[in-house]
Amino acid sequence: MKLLAIFLILLTSGLTAAEKPNVIFFSVDDMNDWINPMGYKGAKTPNLDRLAKMGVTFQNAHSPATFCAPSRSAIFTGKYATTTGCYKTQVYFHDHPEIVPMQQSFKNAGYKTFGGGKLFHHREGYADLRGWDEFFVRNEEQKKKGWPNDSWGEDTPLPKNIPVSPYNKGKKATPGLFLEWAPIPNEQEEEMADTKRVNWACSVIEKKHEKPFFVAVGIYAPHFPNYAPKKYFDMYDRSKIELPPYKEDDLADLPEKMKKQKINRKKAHHDKLVKMGLVEDAIHGYLACVSYADAMLGRVLDSLENSPNKDNTIVVIWSDHGYHHGEKGDWGKHTLWERTSNVPFIWAGPGIAKNKSVDTSVSLIDMYPTFVESCGLKQDSGLEGKSLTSVLAKPETAQDRDVFLPYLELNAFALINQNWRYIHYADGSEELYNLQKDPHEWNNVASNPEFSSIKEQLKAKAPQNQAKAGPDKSKGELKLVLNGEGFEWKINTKKNKRKKKK
Repeated sequence: MKLLAIFLILLTSGLTAAEKPNVIFFSVDDMNDWINPMGYKGAKTPNLDRLAKMGVTFQNAHSPATFCAPSRSAIFTGKYATTTGCYKTQVYFHDHPEIVPMQQSFKNAGYKTFGGGKLFHHREGYADLRGWDEFFVRNEEQKKKGWPNDSWGEDTPLPKNIPVSPYNKGKKATPGLFLEWAPIPNEQEEEMADTKRVNWACSVIEKKHEKPFFVAVGIYAPHFPNYAPKKYFDMYDRSKIELPPYKEDDLADLPEKMKKQKINRKKAHHDKLVKMGLVEDAIHGYLACVSYADAMLGRVLDSLENSPNKDNTIVVIWSDHGYHHGEKGDWGKHTLWERTSNVPFIWAGPGIAKNKSVDTSVSLIDMYPTFVESCGLKQDSGLEGKSLTSVLAKPETAQDRDVFLPYLELNAFALINQNWRYIHYADGSEELYNLQKDPHEWNNVASNPEFSSIKEQLKAKAPQNQAKAGPDKSKGELKLVLNGEGFEWKINTKKNKRKKKK
């Protein structure tokens, strides 16, 4: 019966098992476009350069959400928050168990599925365990704690006497501090959580497989805290680090509510770093972790090259969102601006052109439908991205389009193409940037009547019937129930009763 089921899957997909390409799905966290293949020469990324020469680099790829949890939910479901209600830390497989996640679709198509590391939100209870033949966590205790996938704990190396960053002087010594950076001894690299995850993925990739495989591995780097082996810090001369361009009154033309929020954030972080003379140091720590992440990619590429699978494997690397380093006064993500949305997105493998670059706009939500077409997965009419298969084969055929980016709540979003970025907030306020004339997004022209038609055209592209936000774990509306090595989310009835009374 099992053989019959597999045969029927292959028959309906149109591809035989031998024709189906393997897939390596490599995720990084908080990596913006500061990499060599995207034109940034301040980072040392030899393995990203190597992958770019093997395939296609999308220069204008955008995250489907503005921070980790909703971005990964959108990628694995193929549906935006405006459909699922996962705008923040909602749990898509609790709210919509009927959605077939990407890994399950691969399994249904006859693939062996292997997952590990930060693929979903890193907090406990967020790993969607459905559809995996094997899901790796770095120690057995994690399986009893809701399968968390953070990178720092008693079993991982940490710098001595944390916090180390002068920015965090006097703060509580926790390993997950924001704007925290420091080297760790080189000899401890193999003990790091990301290294363990990558080594596990390499061990899977190197084997001969009877079925096509989907190997998904997510690393935490370069997400803060920026701890990396000292050799990656040593790759950079702190005195030669170039700062991104800043504009002193950059926030003056923002809508009033957003302006107030961002001015307060600028004072709390960027102005403090400037006053302490730490901007270069903070960027140094980030770049060190970018190079560490690049080295982990190199291990994967080496394993593939030395495996029996090298000629029939698609490799894609992506970041869940970008990261600000003081641009528009911000440090971090959670914005609808370029530094949050533009991310590394590089593909290589069979059927993919070599050493090509694409400038037209795409979204990471396009991955699921691309795999449907290129790997013979079951067609799902509900997927909201567009297949990139033809563009990967013939990059010269790429055409620009309007890419949607939901924000943290209903009716707040951006629409992006090569020429414009239109931003709409829930209170109706707006921003509009002419990206060809103003690539740094310094001049908000939303109030200029000359561009009214542009605003209306882009605004009309947003989904008209947007889902309400689902129960939010961060607000206590969901509670995690552990059961041995399993877990489930339940509605917190007490919290939701209080919410209704209000």
